[in-house]
Amino acid sequence: MDEGKMDENEWGYHGEGNKSLVVAHAQRCVVLRFLKFPPSRKKTSEEIFQHLQNIVDFSKNVMKEFLGENYVHCGEVVQLPLDFVQQLCLKIQSERPESRCDKDLDTLSGYALCLPNLARLQTYHFAEHRPILCVEIKPKCGFIPLSGDVTHEAKRRVCRYCMHQHLKVATGKWKQISKYCPLDLYSGNKQRMHFALKSLLQEAQNNLKIFKNGELIYGCTDARSPVADWNELAHHLKPFFFPSNGLAGGPHCTRAVIRELVRVITRVLLSGSDKGRAGALRRGPGPRGPRVCEASPFGRSLRRQGKNSPECSGLPKGCLLYKTLQVQMLDLLDIEGLYPLYRRVERYLEEFPEERKTLQIDGPYDEAFYQKLLDLSTEDDGTVAFALTKGLRLCWLESEEEGCEGKCWSRTFASPLKEIPPPFAVIPSSPRPPAEATVKPLSLWMCVLQTLHLIALIRFLVQQYRVAMTAKDCSIMIALSPCLQDASSDQRPVVPSSRSRFAFSVSVLDLDLKPYESIPHQYKLDGKIVNFYSKTVHAKDAAVVSTRFKESEDCTLVLHKV
Repeated sequence: MDEGKMDENEWGYHGEGNKSLVVAHAQRCVVLRFLKFPPSRKKTSEEIFQHLQNIVDFSKNVMKEFLGENYVHCGEVVQLPLDFVQQLCLKIQSERPESRCDKDLDTLSGYALCLPNLARLQTYHFAEHRPILCVEIKPKCGFIPLSGDVTHEAKRRVCRYCMHQHLKVATGKWKQISKYCPLDLYSGNKQRMHFALKSLLQEAQNNLKIFKNGELIYGCTDARSPVADWNELAHHLKPFFFPSNGLAGGPHCTRAVIRELVRVITRVLLSGSDKGRAGALRRGPGPRGPRVCEASPFGRSLRRQGKNSPECSGLPKGCLLYKTLQVQMLDLLDIEGLYPLYRRVERYLEEFPEERKTLQIDGPYDEAFYQKLLDLSTEDDGTVAFALTKGLRLCWLESEEEGCEGKCWSRTFASPLKEIPPPFAVIPSSPRPPAEATVKPLSLWMCVLQTLHLIALIRFLVQQYRVAMTAKDCSIMIALSPCLQDASSDQRPVVPSSRSRFAFSVSVLDLDLKPYESIPHQYKLDGKIVNFYSKTVHAKDAAVVSTRFKESEDCTLVLHKV
């Protein structure tokens, strides 16, 4: 891209989130991503550049390693003429949703992130004359936390997304509660995945968008968006799924087209060949808790049928959903368990502010940062770090053998860290405890934890939490292009539908590392969501009971002589 010859008329508004805005080129398959800030908050050009470079480095050195190189597109930082940026800002202002205009586009630094337009350009370069359909899904968190630090009982039964829906509708963010539940999509069970995707299509909110040749044809931005029209969507999709035009219009046509779309997306989500490192993560026990969220309409229908849980399918280990879920599960303690540790870190940084750089809170997000997120070492180097790793593994294995579903792991791993004084005097290279002491891991390694340096605490907990939150908020882009008749020898991945075949590619967006400073906000929001949900559900239950009592008061008992 020639930064010296930029014409704002060649670029159009593409979309925006809470922290950035994206414009797309009319002819070339590239987008520019600009940062946004509140009017009262200004950053220097150097800070803007470093922020964008951190995004590139984190995508390249961390998320690409976890998810696979074909799924992650890192982009590059570019510097643009200031007059171009300012004219572009004026041009697109009228197209921005009103709810997003509380923050302004950065027009002072000239820096932006240049990325491929994944709504048009595929990992495999399709011919220009072929139409391209792109579905963007924001799946959210796919498991219910099992941490022993969770104090709200509702969080052990209902997923975060379903609880948050009640608060969003009450505050006017959305008009009605969505039937979508992330646990259904992440289940690997095709029936549940079909239900989840249909629910997203019914109430897309900001969790689903559909593009046709790079143009948005389906999705909404806020509660003021028009009601989704399946008939109009089916009109756009019909040439993709029924190219022979043998299907008449009407409700039957709409249902058939939507059904084909859902089936194709499910097949793509369950496919995968790109090898990432997420499967090698050394974590605590997997999500052995509820496989079905109690708030999911799918789960409620099962209970009405007398079934406690659905048939267990599980995700294939090579698919992107599986890899994403593994990274999400780096959140070992839940925000309730992590927040006290964050406060401990804050007290330490207040006393030793120079340590912020040592702990890599603001980067650099290089290969060394990635290695700190993993537990892949098998060589005994005689350090406390290795002894700690070995002890935690033994604690995990013992908790599995005792059948405590991760509760021992959580207590051993989390609780002592919140009770100990700051261990500032420990040197990471100090000798590890005697080998024979590993026979009783639950007692010995609590002592090891009590002498762990704060850097290790950051490494194992806070940084992992930030990466997990990034995976919980990412978006998946699925691009589909009809296969040509002479494409039988092509090596590109292909997914079939009833009447056609599609070459496809899958990519991941929104992979900015969640800010360290956002942890207090996440803690407060978590409490607000859970408290509102509990209050709402309790009020509904009370209303149902009250109605039953009133009905019983109005009844008449009639006695018949026998």
